[in-house]
Amino acid sequence: MPELSDMNAAALGAIPADVLQSSRPVLLRGLVRHWPLVQQAQRSDAAFCDYLRGFGADTRLSLWRGAPGIGGRFFYNADFSGFNFRHETHTFGALLDELLAGTPDALYLGSTDIDRCFPGMRQPNDLAALAGFDPMVSLWLGNCMQVAAHFDLPDNIACVVAGRRRFTLFPPDQVANLYVGPLDLTPAGQPISLVDHARPDLERFPRYAEALKHRQCFELLPGDALFIPSQWWHGVESLEPISALVNFWWRQSPAFMDTPLNTLMMALLSLRDLPPAQRDAWRALFDHYVFDADEQTAAHIPPAARGVLAPMNDSSARQLRAMLLNRLKR
Repeated sequence: MPELSDMNAAALGAIPADVLQSSRPVLLRGLVRHWPLVQQAQRSDAAFCDYLRGFGADTRLSLWRGAPGIGGRFFYNADFSGFNFRHETHTFGALLDELLAGTPDALYLGSTDIDRCFPGMRQPNDLAALAGFDPMVSLWLGNCMQVAAHFDLPDNIACVVAGRRRFTLFPPDQVANLYVGPLDLTPAGQPISLVDHARPDLERFPRYAEALKHRQCFELLPGDALFIPSQWWHGVESLEPISALVNFWWRQSPAFMDTPLNTLMMALLSLRDLPPAQRDAWRALFDHYVFDADEQTAAHIPPAARGVLAPMNDSSARQLRAMLLNRLKR
């Protein structure tokens, strides 16, 4: 199910459940072509920017700026001590003016909470089908630029509202072939692939050739949307001088659950450097209690005595988190 064509949320009234439950990306052509954001962008860049100004031209926002020499690719600097761009704060109106003027710099307003920063924007530009998931809704705006492949924990519907965007996606099992960079120094919180997905260097990154066999590419026009399942790696290229996207993030797991990235960091601290036999023993324990866990895992223990092996809820999650925090104080 890679693509659903001529899909308009206003006419359809809902996104099919099999899309929202899909384990693979789904291209939703025309899903939001009725949005005012898209309609104004189709008129002209100036009309689009004028529409955006109506939601707070004086609002101060944090953005990324890269020199023309980076070619629009936001990335690390040469020695990986930092990045090839800088953080700046400007008013929303000033950003729009600079984009309209055709600045040679690469400008990127990343994930910016629409409900908090742009009151009134969401109501006419929303996906009612996701109301029950209480999604986080964000605006992304900039010029011609490239964001490295990364993954997000939540499921995601990315809706292009202005300009064209190209998405390059890889399934989660390709992580070893994507040459992922540092976990604790990242441009925006998530680890990124070090491969330039637009111009891959297969001599430097030979395993990427295997990843390319599993790659999925989608080019979206204004009004199109893309469902990106949790943990699918995706790199994004903005192909126009003014490009904008609205995305919806939501989790299909309880709010009390922590991010598994915390578990990964703890595993690096406590498991990775154990002797091989001990790692194998812990792998068996993780398989038993986590990856292969089912109703039989703790069936031999009286229900009242199962503790953390019982189904988790908000209260038990709080208790477990407090216990872990106490153990980490050393």
